[in-house]
Amino acid sequence: MKKVYAIEEYCLACHLCEYYCGFSHSGESSIVKAYKKGAPQARIQVEEGSEVNFALNCRHCDNPICVKSCITGALTRDEDGVIRVNQEKCVGCWTCVMSCPYGAVVRGHGDKSVALKCDLCTESGDTPACVQGCPNRALVFEDRGDAK
Repeated sequence: MKKVYAIEEYCLACHLCEYYCGFSHSGESSIVKAYKKGAPQARIQVEEGSEVNFALNCRHCDNPICVKSCITGALTRDEDGVIRVNQEKCVGCWTCVMSCPYGAVVRGHGDKSVALKCDLCTESGDTPACVQGCPNRALVFEDRGDAK
């Protein structure tokens, strides 16, 4: 299965992956319009260190603890292996946030605070928005055949 991987040596911590991710989930046709209405929340976060920076996102695990811990069944793993959040079912208990060993599930903000996580946003194309928007190619979308 293709997943998003970070190449730490190339990451400049510019946070553009976060902006493109937020925009791709905003429902707007223009990035300017999306951010003028308020900051859309990204499903990827850049972690900055003194010597290493990298983008943190969902690993779409083969044995996802977040899915098993979800008390309402809002998190599911589809036939392609992508872990998705059904925002209508999510009650905001944050069990998935606490159980994810990678810190890749986050609390959403807004009227109804629900769990958010990377969904690979491939509905709008073949490559996730974060990978397309990374100016330094620090994010790649590929199948490495690793199971987590």
